[in-house]
Amino acid sequence: MPHSAFSRRSFLRATTGAAATLAAARSLIPGGAWATTSAPEVRGATLGYIALTDSAPLIIAEVKGFYAKHGLDRMKIEKQASWGATRDNMALGAARGGIDGGHILRPKVFQYTLGTVMQNNQPTPMYNLLSLNEDCQGISVAQDYADTGVALDSGALKDAFAAKRARGEEVTAAMTFPGGTHDLWLRYWLAAGGINPDTDVSVIVVPPPQMVANMRVGNMDCFCVGEPWNEQLVNQGIGFTALTTGELWANHPEKVLGMRADWVDANPVATRALLMAVMEAQMWCDDLANKEELAQIVGRRQWYNVPPADILGRLKGDVNYGNGRIATGTGLQMKFWGENGRTSFPWKSLDTWFLTENIRWGYQPASLDMAAVVANTNRSDLWLEAARALGNDTTQLGDSRGVETFFDGKTFDPANPSAYLDDLAIKAMV
Repeated sequence: MPHSAFSRRSFLRATTGAAATLAAARSLIPGGAWATTSAPEVRGATLGYIALTDSAPLIIAEVKGFYAKHGLDRMKIEKQASWGATRDNMALGAARGGIDGGHILRPKVFQYTLGTVMQNNQPTPMYNLLSLNEDCQGISVAQDYADTGVALDSGALKDAFAAKRARGEEVTAAMTFPGGTHDLWLRYWLAAGGINPDTDVSVIVVPPPQMVANMRVGNMDCFCVGEPWNEQLVNQGIGFTALTTGELWANHPEKVLGMRADWVDANPVATRALLMAVMEAQMWCDDLANKEELAQIVGRRQWYNVPPADILGRLKGDVNYGNGRIATGTGLQMKFWGENGRTSFPWKSLDTWFLTENIRWGYQPASLDMAAVVANTNRSDLWLEAARALGNDTTQLGDSRGVETFFDGKTFDPANPSAYLDDLAIKAMV
């Protein structure tokens, strides 16, 4: 069964309406480029963020003055309680007390645009402007399962989960938002090990900052979330990390800077300024010399309210998995900028994977025109304009990152998503 109550007919109506809205808006700016280099139309925007390490560039751009440097000296960076709250505030927009954009799960760009997860299925057209980070999420497991030796292969949990169900007890796996990145990492990992996430476990939604507390009181058997919450779980001795998501898919995309399309279309110069400021912050965050200061800044009460010790290790690629398993210099650290911005660049092919996985699990219909959705929501053209204005070499960047390979040997060719879906044994397509 699909996870959304959205009917196929209403879904297709919303798809058509949102696509038409976006196409009309983009036609107002020929070629999608900025025609002026004048001062920003506005001096700020309201951005939301969740207390997760991958929101750091938005915070650093404020603390280090990058927004002000580019003429945006009235930015508001506001903490959100959950991804559901982020969705509701995005639908409102800053003019009605909500937010203009911010740190969001990558699939939310098309989920909002199509109205799939919105109240009354009302589309909120969005743009994916920039990839905030790669890697450094985690899948963690309750301490009760330490003896299974579970790591990359979730199949090590299969018998233990079956035994728990046989006792009449529920097996619970938590993620942060249906169809979002953490949901997809969790489902991919379970399914690759022969555990069906739709029938063998109960998948529930828990806000990232509440993951550790919920596992402490026994509300879940495993969860997938971003940092610093996996590290905090380990540091408190409540559970252990089975794998970081970079082991599932090396250099995988995660959060994005997503903005309401109406804000971008009304403020093209301010959009470029915003992109340039966040790009400079990403470069700062990627510098190894800044990692300790980065952990100190975002750990402050006003931002994450988390001890820097829960943040720093995995920022540097030093992973304390728990139960005595420690790895240093892994290359699994959170990446913010990459070579010439390859991490930051919003590759369209990666959006295609997230759409395909949403189809796999029944969140989107198989009839969805993925190419049209990506074309109307991914604004890599605006990223390229801003990067060039900063003097960045963009010659190696295009629509596709090529064929992607996962830890279980499966491959995804963005030119042929159906072949990928056909090769997956466990799925909930309808």
